[in-house]
Amino acid sequence: MWAFIKRHAWWIIPLLIFDFFLFRWLWNRPVDSSPVGAGERTALHPVAARPLPRPLGRLYGYPTDQQDLWDTESLEVYQPTASGRIESALYGSVRTRSSGGRLLPAFHMGIDIASLNRDRRNRPLDAIYAVTEGHVAYINAIAGNSNYGIYVVLVHDDPLGQIYTLYAHLARVQSGLSVGDAVARGEEIGVMGNTPTRIIPMARAHLHFEIGVINNQRFARWYRQTDRTPDHGNWHGHNLTGVDPLAVFGAGGNPVRFSLWDYLENLEPAYTLIIAANRQIDYFQRYPRLWRGEDYDGTAMVMTVSEGGVPLSGRTATAAEREQLGRETVVVQSVNEEVLGRNGLRHVVRRQGEWTWGRNGEYWWEIFSF
Repeated sequence: MWAFIKRHAWWIIPLLIFDFFLFRWLWNRPVDSSPVGAGERTALHPVAARPLPRPLGRLYGYPTDQQDLWDTESLEVYQPTASGRIESALYGSVRTRSSGGRLLPAFHMGIDIASLNRDRRNRPLDAIYAVTEGHVAYINAIAGNSNYGIYVVLVHDDPLGQIYTLYAHLARVQSGLSVGDAVARGEEIGVMGNTPTRIIPMARAHLHFEIGVINNQRFARWYRQTDRTPDHGNWHGHNLTGVDPLAVFGAGGNPVRFSLWDYLENLEPAYTLIIAANRQIDYFQRYPRLWRGEDYDGTAMVMTVSEGGVPLSGRTATAAEREQLGRETVVVQSVNEEVLGRNGLRHVVRRQGEWTWGRNGEYWWEIFSF
């Protein structure tokens, strides 16, 4: 026997090793747990079905050469308003405005990134880049036509649907850039500036950057019917609602993958509304992942909304919630005061100790419901 093994060890030992690893691979191999059809053999050790992976977002970079955007206390990174308060350059209810003789909180829909390089006349030299691949949706080349000054809007595909990025207060747009052009991440689209000059002195030149959702594809028609000017089509600032841009930037200058769908799914609502509406609004038709439950029945909906006015979810109202609505068009069901904070948008306002729907909220809903 030993003589046989000695003579044939050259092939017996490799065969045993091969058999050992083959058995181990077969034993640990995942088994498909989908229903078994006719003629198929069942697995001895079926495993539970795993949920499908969520779609990955796009890879995002920075809109200027400034890559220290998480340093929110640096005047070298952010450009504050005339107040000099660094937080005024950040996203949220970080500003103050005068209204009817009162000072009220005001909301800033993006971030204001300071200049890194200037020429001898103190003009910024900073190039502005597309933060991810997309298409040019709009270019406003007339500085005085908007408080954004000269600005560019790009649109991008996201697991949520089509979203936008906005680059404002430019000195100029990149030569040859036109509406409809495809742009790559990191492609130069303009130069930092201080337009419109009537509200931004050269010393405070900066890039105002936004990322967010498009409220209503019918906005342009609504805006023209109300005889408002100037006309920027669907790319007017009132039809663009941003989230905190810092969500898309990785610390340490590393580009990150970002999905607005994932971000909104995890964002805590500032308030919840019950709204009478006889049809599904355009917003949830374009962002169907945010709708919960069965198709809308045309009676009333419940909508959760972020601090910045982004609808986070919608569903058909229950019978009890329709009773709460009564004859009103909009009722504030609940408010998370901690999330709402300084309430710079004032969509919901407190009257006689009760939260109610405000005038700014009425304008906001008019846009969404047209």
